[in-house]
Amino acid sequence: MRNNRGFQPRQEKKDAHRTNNAIRVPEVRLVGENVETGIYKITQALQMAEQQELDLVEISPNAEPPVCKIMDYKKFLYEQKKRDKMLKAKSTQITVKEIRFGPQTDEHDYEFKRKNAEKFLKEGSKLKAFVFFKGRSIIYKEQGQILLLRLAQDLEEYGKVESMPVLEGKRMIMFIAPKKKKQ
Repeated sequence: MRNNRGFQPRQEKKDAHRTNNAIRVPEVRLVGENVETGIYKITQALQMAEQQELDLVEISPNAEPPVCKIMDYKKFLYEQKKRDKMLKAKSTQITVKEIRFGPQTDEHDYEFKRKNAEKFLKEGSKLKAFVFFKGRSIIYKEQGQILLLRLAQDLEEYGKVESMPVLEGKRMIMFIAPKKKKQ
């Protein structure tokens, strides 16, 4: 539902796990530190959690009976969030940079674009090199293919060709992926 300004009100995020009184089963299997593993009545499990001043958290709701653990739930969520953040930081985002040529690109322009392509590959970006054919220039397909293959050969030490030049409509496209850095 939207309010008069067009904004949607912020909804409370539902927790991923049921805790304490939200667990609605007669018996649970308790696991974890400071607890003897076994099947307990829910009231007994809640009392044990209360005595330790911790939360009863349902870990595996589909098990028979559901598996619960006594822990500090807020601390658990914090550590899980921290772990997710670390994993996200370690994963790399792949960017694709484009370089456009014409079928009759002269030497100076080619060198300038080759240097840029080299820089992109050194940065770790993927390279999408393409020759754009305008109007009747499509008759120079071979020149476009030779140009892209020359580029691939010149950039051999920085990247490897993922796909050979392919004509798609009025574009001849080739992808080059950066080579992995040796550590």
